[in-house]
Amino acid sequence: MPMEVAAFVRRYVSETRDALADPYLAEGIAKIVPVLLKARESGRTIFFFGNGGSASTASHFVADIGKATIRGDGRRFKCVALVDSVSSLTAWANDSEYAKVFSEQLKGLAVAGDVAVGISGSGNSPNVLRGLEMAKTLSLRTIGLIGMGGGKMRELCEIPVVVPSNSMQHIEDVHLLICHLLTTYLRDEVPAPAA
Repeated sequence: MPMEVAAFVRRYVSETRDALADPYLAEGIAKIVPVLLKARESGRTIFFFGNGGSASTASHFVADIGKATIRGDGRRFKCVALVDSVSSLTAWANDSEYAKVFSEQLKGLAVAGDVAVGISGSGNSPNVLRGLEMAKTLSLRTIGLIGMGGGKMRELCEIPVVVPSNSMQHIEDVHLLICHLLTTYLRDEVPAPAA
């Protein structure tokens, strides 16, 4: 029995490694960094949203980028996880429809030049799609962390980062790794080209 577990672990790690091997990852990070730095420089807000594990990643992103990247001169990123306000989320879901939980929050909070980061393993979550549609209507920059070929979400994102996997677990592993890669890069602030 222990050998079966060990073999499973080796296979899982190998499949995750395969999802990290493609150059899309470095290319995606290189495109995202200048957008986030410009948002901080101009005092714009970065909105993160997703469902399930992607909701957790959105919340995790905000905690990491909002706290771990504060500069010595006090500069910081203004970040909001639209999944963290249970009362707003459930009010929109109950009184309107679940597909509007992110778009309606953005309508009330976002202004042109802000950034929307949608996270969806499938790229087809209706509320994430509606959120990105609203972001485009409001002239926000749009970033997507996706998997499974990108789904409908790919076309809604100025910067789509599509994990080359159809496994939700590996996709979510890589999305969290992207969170930590960006946080570490922005914490150390290696110079990046202007957006």
